[in-house]
Amino acid sequence: MASEQERRDPQKRAELEEKAKLGETVVPGGTGGFSVEAQEHLAEGRRKGGGRGGRTRKEAEVIGPRDESGEERADDEEGVTDMHETNSRSLK
Repeated sequence: MASEQERRDPQKRAELEEKAKLGETVVPGGTGGFSVEAQEHLAEGRRKGGGRGGRTRKEAEVIGPRDESGEERADDEEGVTDMHETNSRSLK
């Protein structure tokens, strides 16, 4: 990872830019950015408590909307369980 001083040196920054384009993280906390500037912005946001809101896209699909109450979610999950129980009984 490059220090802030290294990122200010134009020659070093050009080298870091090439590494970032290849997907290498060159700024601490900048994982996912494909340029030095993008990684700097990502790192800054993560330091301030930003990030992805604590849920990945896949987790959001599985868990459901944030405004759904725990009780509604439990009812939905219970309905899925009942459906499986019904299917397994009919197969016997």
